[in-house]
Amino acid sequence: MGIGASTPKTSSGELKKNIAKKSGLETDKQRVSIRRKEKDKSKVEETGTAKEKAEETKASKENKVEFVRETEERSKAFVAIAGVRKAVDKLSERVAALEKAVNSGTKVSDEEFDVSAELLMRELLKLDGIEAEGEAKLQRKAEVCRVQNFHETLDKLKTTNSKLS
Repeated sequence: MGIGASTPKTSSGELKKNIAKKSGLETDKQRVSIRRKEKDKSKVEETGTAKEKAEETKASKENKVEFVRETEERSKAFVAIAGVRKAVDKLSERVAALEKAVNSGTKVSDEEFDVSAELLMRELLKLDGIEAEGEAKLQRKAEVCRVQNFHETLDKLKTTNSKLS
């Protein structure tokens, strides 16, 4: 063995003595770092049968498949909500145009209000059909409130419009 070589059972004290003999460096001045892995004797290594390991592998694969499935469902919900949001954005422009016309005193046909309300209700039904959890559920709820607010605005505008001559 050379300087610093040790067997698995060599203590750091013995190692320092060997180094002191060969190098002449006093043991007090030496710093020795021992790197080795020892198994904890109190722990017994568990070995499973091939069948148990196969079952564990199968269970972990099922968990991964379930995780992927949940992720896909979440992303589908986000995409569906985004589609409805885009349609509602277009309808909000329509509601804003009707509001501008009514507030300026222009008489608008009731059919315009009815068609806009119907389109908003369709988007509300689409939102109702989206199954979502967590963040997607919160986004869906916010979009439902938004659609309902536009619908209420249309109802108020329709009432105001009917009073115009």
